[in-house]
Amino acid sequence: MNIATPIHTADPSKPKIGHTACPHDCPSTCALEIDLTEDGRIGRVRGARDHSYTAGVICAKVARYAERLYHPERLMKPLRRVGAKGEGRWQEISWDAALDEVAEAFLRAEAKDGSEAVWPYFYAGTMGWVQRDSINRLRHAKRYSGFFDSICTNPAWTGFTAATGALRGPDPREMGRSDCVVIWGTNAVTTQVNVMTHAIRARKERGAKIVAIDIYDNPTMKQADMALIVKPGTDAALACAVMHVAFRDGYADRAYMAKYADDPAGLEAHLKTRTPEWAASITGLSVAEIEDFAKLVGTTKRSYFRLGYGFTRQRNGAVAMHAAASVASVLGSWQHEGGGAFHSNSSIFRMDNSELTGRPMVDGDIRVLDQSQIGRVLTGDAVSLRGRGPVTALLIQNTNPMNIAPEQRLVRRGFVRSDLFVAVHEQFMTETAAVADIVLPATMFVEHNDIYRAGGQSHILLGPKLVEPPPTVRSNLFVIEELAKRLGVADRPGFGFSDREMVDRILAASGLPDFDHFLEHKWYDRQPDFDEAHFLNGFAHPDGKFRFRADWTNQPAPNRPPASVGLLGPHAELPPFPDQVNVIEMADPEHPFRLATSPARNFLNSTFSETKTSRQKEGRPELIINPRDAEGLGIAADDLVRIGNARGDLRIHARVTDEVKSGVLIAEGLWPNKAHVDGEGINVLTGADPIAPYGGAAVHDNKVWLRKDGA
Repeated sequence: MNIATPIHTADPSKPKIGHTACPHDCPSTCALEIDLTEDGRIGRVRGARDHSYTAGVICAKVARYAERLYHPERLMKPLRRVGAKGEGRWQEISWDAALDEVAEAFLRAEAKDGSEAVWPYFYAGTMGWVQRDSINRLRHAKRYSGFFDSICTNPAWTGFTAATGALRGPDPREMGRSDCVVIWGTNAVTTQVNVMTHAIRARKERGAKIVAIDIYDNPTMKQADMALIVKPGTDAALACAVMHVAFRDGYADRAYMAKYADDPAGLEAHLKTRTPEWAASITGLSVAEIEDFAKLVGTTKRSYFRLGYGFTRQRNGAVAMHAAASVASVLGSWQHEGGGAFHSNSSIFRMDNSELTGRPMVDGDIRVLDQSQIGRVLTGDAVSLRGRGPVTALLIQNTNPMNIAPEQRLVRRGFVRSDLFVAVHEQFMTETAAVADIVLPATMFVEHNDIYRAGGQSHILLGPKLVEPPPTVRSNLFVIEELAKRLGVADRPGFGFSDREMVDRILAASGLPDFDHFLEHKWYDRQPDFDEAHFLNGFAHPDGKFRFRADWTNQPAPNRPPASVGLLGPHAELPPFPDQVNVIEMADPEHPFRLATSPARNFLNSTFSETKTSRQKEGRPELIINPRDAEGLGIAADDLVRIGNARGDLRIHARVTDEVKSGVLIAEGLWPNKAHVDGEGINVLTGADPIAPYGGAAVHDNKVWLRKDGA
C-alpha cells in the first residue's frame, strides 16, 4: 500500500482505513473513511464519525464511489481522434505522443493568432487545490487567455458580501443548537446532506423547527416543519415582507440595528409598502404562510438562516441573497448561538495559493474570458472575445462544458469548428471528451495527493494518495508539468514540484501545519471565535456596519470580474435597499412558464451520471409539470412534450405532480445530452447573459413554452 495511507486499524483481520476528503463540488467537503483492501483497492466509503461536521454522514453517491473508480468505461489510455469530431473513432497513443501533439497545437495557435488564442478551461470537477488550480499557473506563464470563473458562486457571494463584507458566518455546527433552522434556496437532502444532519439534531434535541424555502416540493421540503414554495426569482419579495412584519409587530431588534447596521430607519421606511399582501401576489404564497413564517423567526431568537446557492441562480440572484441575509440583521439573530445567517465560510481559511496559481506572473493586458459564455466565445462573438482574436486551442480539465454550459447549441457549434484544437483530460468519455482531438485519462481523488477547504463548514482537510492509479492514468498536475516542459516555461516559479511538495508549499505559505501533521490529524479547524463569526466585533465593511443599503457597483467581492471585464448585467436597475427587482425572464404570453434546472439527488452536475446505480435511481430525464397545467395542454404522465424558447427546444418525458406549482416547470439533474430523446440536454434552454452586477449564470431563470409533442 502507498506510504501516504496514514491511519489504519491495528487489527490485521479488519480492513485498513484511509482518511481523506470528498473532492466534489459540494459545500460539505465531507471527511471520509475508506476501507482499503490487501490487494490495493478501495472498498466501503463512509463519513468520518470523529469529524464534527461530517458526523459520519455522507451522500449515497459518494458512499458507492468504488462503482465509479472501477467503472468498466473509465478512460485508461491516451486517445487521438481519427474520424470526424464527435464520430467516436479513436486511436490509442502513448503519453509522450499525446502531450507532444497538445504542445505542438498550442504553439501553432500562438504563432498564428497570439498567445490569447489558447484558453485553458477548467472548473470544479475536483475541489482539490493542486489538481484543480495548477492549470492557472500554466495559463499565466504562457500568457494564455484569462478565465473568469463565473458559472456558480458569483451572485450568491456578491449578495452576501454586499451585506456583511465577508464570506463567513456562525459556525455551521451551531445549526444543531438552534431553535429554528431556515434552509433557504438549497435542497440540502440532495446537495449537502450534512445541513440536514445538524438541523434534525436540533429538532430532536431542542424541538427546533425546520423551515424550507424553495420552488418545488423537493426532498428537503418534505422533511421540513414549514415548507414555503415560492415562484422562481421571488425570494427577495418574501424577505422584504418578513422584515416588514418584524418592524410592524415589534420583532425587529432596534437596539442591535442601531449598533450594527447602516440605515435601519431608511430600510423601515422603504419596507412600509412591502406587506405580506404585496409579497403574496409576487411569490405565490398565501398571506397566512408569510405571516406565520415571519412570526416564527421573529419570536425565535436562535433562528439560523442557512442560505444556499439555488435561489441566486436567477438574474436577480445577488439582490435576493442580500435581502435574505438582511432578515437576520433586522431580527438581531446574529447575537445568539444558533442564530444568524450563513452562506459560506470561504473567507476564513486564509490560504495562500499565489505560487500554485502563478499569480505573480499575471499580465493585466491579457484578456479575460467568461467561463459561462464559452458558446459565444467559440462562435466568434466579438463582445465575449473582448474585441480580440479567436480562441483556436483549448485545454480542458475538471469540467464538461458540452453538457453543463448554457446556450448549448452555441457551445456545440463552437466545439465542432474545424480550426479548433481541443485537448480534454478526463476520467470518462464525456460529451466534451467526445469532441476532442486528444483525450487524456485522469486520476481520481484517492490516486493523488491534494488539499481541500470547505465552504460549508470550517475545516481544511488533507486528501492523501490512498491507492495506486492504473499505470496508464495520470494526474492533472502531471499534465500541467509535462506541458510546461514542452512549452518552455518549466523554469518559471511554481513548476517542478510533486503534488505532495506543492501541498506542503501551500501550507507553509499559509502559516499552517505541514503535510505530515495533516497525515496524523487529518484536518484543521479554522472556525473563528464566536464574536468574530457572528460579527459581534463589527461587520467586515470599513465602518463595521451591516449594509442594508447595498453599493452594487463599487463594493469589493470575492470574485469580482477584473476591470477589463467591468460591471455586468443590468446593474443600474439593482435597488439600494432589499427589494423585488424583475430583471428575471418574466413569463409572457409566448412563454407562459418558468423553468428551473434543479439538481438531482444521484448526480453532482454531470458527475455520477456515468454510474449505473445513479442512472437507475434517477430513471430518465423528465419535466415536472403541475396537473392543472398538464390538463390544460392535454398532457398525461409519461407523454413526450416539447419545451422551448428563443435559444432552442427539445423533447422530454412528462412527470405530472402537484410537487410543483402551476406555471413552473422543473427539470432535475444534468443528464448527458445523449440520454435525452433527441440528443440535446436541458442547457439548450438556459442563457449565458450575466447576472448583475458581477456575473454568473442564471440557469434556473428561463421563460419557456410547453406543448405536447406533435400538438
